[in-house]
Amino acid sequence: MSSPLTTLEYERTVALLRGRRIQRVIYYPLMVGEDGCEVEDWDFGPWHQPTMGVELFTDDRARFSAVWGSSFEHYGLELFPEPMTAHLLRIGEPGGSAQVDVTDHVRWSTLVGRKLTSVDIAWAEGPKPGIRVPDAIRLCSRERAVWIAVGRPADYPPSGAYYLGTDDVMVVFTTEFAAKVGIPNTR
Repeated sequence: MSSPLTTLEYERTVALLRGRRIQRVIYYPLMVGEDGCEVEDWDFGPWHQPTMGVELFTDDRARFSAVWGSSFEHYGLELFPEPMTAHLLRIGEPGGSAQVDVTDHVRWSTLVGRKLTSVDIAWAEGPKPGIRVPDAIRLCSRERAVWIAVGRPADYPPSGAYYLGTDDVMVVFTTEFAAKVGIPNTR
């Protein structure tokens, strides 16, 4: 397991994604049900909930893992330049996380294979003054923006209210929905 991130390490890792092309996207939703083998619902149209994280594979064989963590004294989105196996245990085991390949999902189709022209961090004010927490990163090509964030719906089934800064990963596919969730402007 990795040690806590610093702001500088985080910003450097985010910068490593810029200019690369995403070739493959894997979600890590929870497995639920009596036997712990059913993949939890994750596709909610304009947003997805791969609760434990997202793994991005790039055209130069690099791998990045976006997971929730508390390096910044509160739950935030953490990004590491390493495989998901460095962060999650029990992948594929009952009650653990499933691996769901979403590379060909229509929501990812206009970002996969395209050069990332910018990758920005959406910082939020942390629980203590002067502490910033990364709520999300925004991946942008010329054609598309996708946000990977820490958040979840306020209730289930989702009714329209959302919380950021939780121990859940969500992916948002439209500017309008990012605003509805409360993802702060990036930069």
